[in-house]
Amino acid sequence: MSEQATTPRPTRTASASRWRIDATDIARIAVFAAIMAVLGLPAGIAVGSVPITAQTLGVMLAGAILGAWRGALSMIVFLVLVALGLPLLAGGHGGIGVFFGPSAGYLFGWIIGAFVVGAIVQLGGRKLTWWRTSIGVLVGGIAVVYAIGIPVQAAITHQPLGLTVVQSLIFIPGDLIKAVIAVVITMTLVRAYPRAFRSRTRA
Repeated sequence: MSEQATTPRPTRTASASRWRIDATDIARIAVFAAIMAVLGLPAGIAVGSVPITAQTLGVMLAGAILGAWRGALSMIVFLVLVALGLPLLAGGHGGIGVFFGPSAGYLFGWIIGAFVVGAIVQLGGRKLTWWRTSIGVLVGGIAVVYAIGIPVQAAITHQPLGLTVVQSLIFIPGDLIKAVIAVVITMTLVRAYPRAFRSRTRA
C-alpha cells in the first residue's frame, strides 16, 4: 500500500469548531441579546448607584446554553445596541454614557462572565451536569461580574473599595436566586431539547 493511501486526511480540530459561526448560531446569539432586553424591561430596584436587575440571569443562561464564545458574543451584541442608544438596560437606560457610569464595570463584566460560565459549564464538550452548571453560573455569573464591576464602581464613585464591597452584598441573595433559576432552566432544556446545545456537541 502506498504512503499516499495510508496518510490520514486532516480533520477539523475542536478549536476550529468552537470558532465557527453559522446562521443558526447568529440566530441564537440574537435571541439571547433579545432575552437580555426583555429581562431589562422591569425597572431596576435602585440600591445606591447600581440598580438590582434581572439581566444577570440572561448572562448566566447565555453562557450555559450558547457556550463560552457565543455567550460572550451575545453580550457584545446586546451592549452594542445599548451603546447605539436603545433603552435596553433596566429602567429604560441606554446610550454611550452608561459605559462611563457606576454600572460600567458590571456591563463589561457581563461579557467575560458569560464566557466563563460557558467555559465551565461546557468544559471540553462534556455532557452537562448539575454540579458543573452550578459552579459555572456562580463563578462566571456572580464572582466574575462582581470582580470587574465593584472596583470600577468604587473608582467612578470615588469611595473606598471596602465600602463598595459591603454595599454590594445586598445583590448576593437575588443573584443566588437567579443562579438557581439558570441551573434549573439549563438542565431542563438539555433534557427536553438537546439540539439547543448543538454548538457544544459540534466541538
